[in-house]
Amino acid sequence: MSFLNNTKIAVIGGGSWATALIKILCEQPNVQIRWWLRNHDDIEHIRKFHHNPSYLSDVALSPKKIKVFEKTTEAVKGTDYVILAVPAAFVREALQDLSEKHLKGKRIVSAIKGMIPGENILVTDWIARAYDIQLSETCVIAGPCHAEEVALEKQSYLSIASTECATSEDFAKLMTCRYIAANPLDDLYGVEYAAVMKNIIALACGITHGLGYGDNFQAVLVSNAMEEIGNFVTALDPRERNMSSSAYLGDLLVTAYSQFSRNRLFGNMIGRGYSVKAAQLEMKMIAEGYFATKSINELNKKYHVNLPITTAVYRILYEDQAPALVMDELKKLLK
Repeated sequence: MSFLNNTKIAVIGGGSWATALIKILCEQPNVQIRWWLRNHDDIEHIRKFHHNPSYLSDVALSPKKIKVFEKTTEAVKGTDYVILAVPAAFVREALQDLSEKHLKGKRIVSAIKGMIPGENILVTDWIARAYDIQLSETCVIAGPCHAEEVALEKQSYLSIASTECATSEDFAKLMTCRYIAANPLDDLYGVEYAAVMKNIIALACGITHGLGYGDNFQAVLVSNAMEEIGNFVTALDPRERNMSSSAYLGDLLVTAYSQFSRNRLFGNMIGRGYSVKAAQLEMKMIAEGYFATKSINELNKKYHVNLPITTAVYRILYEDQAPALVMDELKKLLK
């Protein structure tokens, strides 16, 4: 698969991150995009007016480069890559019409920072098992890169991780443009698990903010969280990795502190007294950290890593314990 040839890419998902990825890909002169969205009205609007009416509506979408489809089977036809950009909880539903033959010979890219609920496995592992795809033909998009800043063409950095260097290097070239620097990595599991866990930490940051804790405490919380993420990732996939790089620490920082972080917003609502259901109803977008908290908690029953922050968030979200009391206990464990 040559980067120099005309590359066809299917994008599955109609949200802000899918829209931002399409904006980036449109910067490449040799890329054609086949885009699947669930919402029929959005599809018709994009075809007529060339922008997504529901997310990042200011982003102009080139009709010369983009074709929009209502069926996933049509969207993936003849493509080299398939990018998954739907919430992890909806991956199975979004791909239900696809079989192994539809994805055969394609590279699969996960732009999802979450785990498959119920099965508690990474998206790349689920795709590999469900569609008989070699893990070396999959990669993940990570790094501190909010869709809203991509829309504004703010300088951003991405990490493209795979078990196979050629896979991550090829796709990193496709994601590099004048305002995006994309770097290839060979740490698929480390990057993917860190991306999942940083959403949980962002929830914790939001909860403490909603409770009235200040910046000093949040700095300590994030510092401890980096150690927590590192210990968990090492337990699942022991190898040398620099957890201070942007793929790990950078992604954690932007999600924990940014105004654009939906996980921080969700946590803030919980800290201010919203119930989980009320917060979910008020938010337009999915907070991956909610589902990730349960998945990581279940997975850790096998590994028994000390995860005080993750455990605290689980107690609040799934055991309905009072945020103020749980965080009061957690602050005694931080250092």
